Amino acid sequence: MNVTSTDVLNATEAMRGLFPETPLQLNEHLSARYGASVYLKREDLTPVRSYKIRGAFNFFRKFLQAGGSGKNFVCASAGNHAQGFAFVCRHFGVQGVVFMPVTTPQQKIDKTRIFGGEFITIRLVGDFFDQCYAAARDYVEATGASMVPPFDHADIIEGQATIAAEMELQLPDGTLPDLVILPVGGGGLSAGFTGFFGGRVPPQTFLFVEPAGAPSLKKSLEAGRIVTLPKVDNFVDGAAVARIGDLNFEALKRFDPGQVMLLPEDAICVTMSDMLNVEGVVLEPAGAMAITALDMLGREKLSGKTVVAVVSGGNFDFERLPDVKERAMRYAGLKKYFILRLPQRPGALRDFLNLLGPDDDIARFEYLKKSARNFGSILIGIETRDRANFEGLLARFDGAGLGYEDITENEILANLVI
Repeated sequence: MNVTSTDVLNATEAMRGLFPETPLQLNEHLSARYGASVYLKREDLTPVRSYKIRGAFNFFRKFLQAGGSGKNFVCASAGNHAQGFAFVCRHFGVQGVVFMPVTTPQQKIDKTRIFGGEFITIRLVGDFFDQCYAAARDYVEATGASMVPPFDHADIIEGQATIAAEMELQLPDGTLPDLVILPVGGGGLSAGFTGFFGGRVPPQTFLFVEPAGAPSLKKSLEAGRIVTLPKVDNFVDGAAVARIGDLNFEALKRFDPGQVMLLPEDAICVTMSDMLNVEGVVLEPAGAMAITALDMLGREKLSGKTVVAVVSGGNFDFERLPDVKERAMRYAGLKKYFILRLPQRPGALRDFLNLLGPDDDIARFEYLKKSARNFGSILIGIETRDRANFEGLLARFDGAGLGYEDITENEILANLVI
């Protein structure tokens, strides 16, 4: 599909009736860290805290301009698309039905209801998104309502392209960035952004980032055709898509697979923690992806460059914060889990505690075999301030003849006992 600058600029102007442009902020913290001019395009500051409102608005705007009034609208989503859809339904005064899985967190259901008010109805169907989406499709077939897709539609892509139009005007002195980092889920944002610039910037300007557990774009580019992933890791829920959109892949198939960076989910957790603790910025996992890529690239590759990282959303459920902190510390090497084999004698635990360094802290302690007579197995979690401290700790374990197994990276065992 073609994304024309004129159409995108018209969509951008129309969008100002809904919300002001999101800021393009020079981030001093990240710029100093990487020796670059790092700008953040803050899509987490839209009225629904994600860029999804843009595509939804443009879809409704063009549909209604074409004489589509009087229709009911439908979407299937458990997250940002539902909230953008609901907000726009209320803006245009049209009726919409939001299908969400039964397992959707109550916070997201409540926010969607607040944004849509009397103009939306929420239906909870199925335990998984695929069941929810099938129910939405059945409703469309039965009622003639119009489905508003999350990413695979020309008007949705055009709406997401308004981010690029804003960014171009916001950069100082009319300069264009050396690098634009774009998070990828279904591909609507990337298709719109790259389509807006067309041939005005080199293709190498763009870096696409996906969760390691949902590499739909990378696998499709490598195969030269759309690949449906057999399974995905849903931790980065805003970008965990098993199949990139048809129109989106058509727009992105010209790019090299090497321009897609896969990000470990735990590395994304490090970024979320860092941005919250240092900058006071709340990001959802998908919203932290572009910033995570900066650390993967490193100072050597970024020094002296003008970089734009698109922060796609900030809808984070704080009930997930303990899990994010846990994963971040393990990825940073600041927390490890061990199974210890301690002799069942007086003073054995005290002897073990004496092996710990001044910066080591016990975060978890649990007997796994309480009936052992000679030796007992203990699950222990240890946090420290510097990952290098573990090298000394393990040397002391070995010197004391302590039996232990590091299970931090043993996914199966860790999931069973941690």
